[in-house]
Amino acid sequence: MSGLSLRGIRKEFGTFVAVEKIDLEIPTGSFVCLLGPSGCGKTTLLRMIAGLEQPTEGGILMDDADITGIPTHKRELGMVFQSLALFPHLTVAENIAYALRIRKSSKVEQDARVKELLSMIHLDGYGDRKVSQLSGGQRQRVAIARALALSPKLFLLDEPLSALDAKLREDMQVELRQLQQNLGITTIVVTHDQREAMTMADMVVVMGEGRIRQAAPPIEIYRNPADKFVADFIGATNLLPITRHESGNAAFNGTVLEGVAVETGNNTATLSVRPEDVELIPGATDGVVGEVAFVRDLGAVIETFVTVGGESVMSCTTPRNRIPLSVGDKVGLRFCDEASVVLTK
Repeated sequence: MSGLSLRGIRKEFGTFVAVEKIDLEIPTGSFVCLLGPSGCGKTTLLRMIAGLEQPTEGGILMDDADITGIPTHKRELGMVFQSLALFPHLTVAENIAYALRIRKSSKVEQDARVKELLSMIHLDGYGDRKVSQLSGGQRQRVAIARALALSPKLFLLDEPLSALDAKLREDMQVELRQLQQNLGITTIVVTHDQREAMTMADMVVVMGEGRIRQAAPPIEIYRNPADKFVADFIGATNLLPITRHESGNAAFNGTVLEGVAVETGNNTATLSVRPEDVELIPGATDGVVGEVAFVRDLGAVIETFVTVGGESVMSCTTPRNRIPLSVGDKVGLRFCDEASVVLTK
């Protein structure tokens, strides 16, 4: 299979297992985000792909060729580190041309490539400036251009936007995705930011405790999480304890949820339902009924927290569809059947 293939990857540091049995196929030209909390193994996995760490077990293939033992500088990849690692004593152009100079490319080739990349990252005319004269976003672009100078087959980024402020970070997410689409280069980004992953990726790989918990397109991860860990890590969700009613449907707080089936053998499970899929029904006296505990107006959305049998359920709506509710009000809840996911693990 063309692209990048990880087969049975395991990494041990002494007695500690950082990555356990990773199998993953990444098609050529795709944008993949390795997503997970700190310590889940995502950076270790990226470093093994880069050749900066060797797997304890398993193999890494690029376009069907085994690159597991090949040194980093022979893997045809570009990499951007969290620190960016730009050379402060060099100009922007000299930073970008660094790898070309090491490869002993001619001055004409270096100048042409630098000019092309400066245009690509929208920094025409910045070649003679010092890195210290650039803003955070501009330095980020220079680091990206330097990594792309040798037209690598694989582009790796480790938390590349974490040092930027929120607005600039979102702008750079869009720019990085557009750049990747224009180049068609296979790209892997490590991040702990779910919004970043959902914004940029063709495929999100959610990791936890050194393992892949789910690998799928962002909307699939969001709408059909594989387990409670994924559901809770990707976006806001309500994780509610349910039982299997004799009808085969789920029951929450004594109320049967018609249309939400629970498989035989799972007498207890967890219902994952996103806040935007919880409808509030003022004045309801039957079904799932609770008491408003808190209302939070965030401008673009309004979050309402309702206590039901000791469980807190969040509903999210837009200001246009706002229902006037106050703390202490009784309110009914209706869960969207199609968006309710029963989790057994």
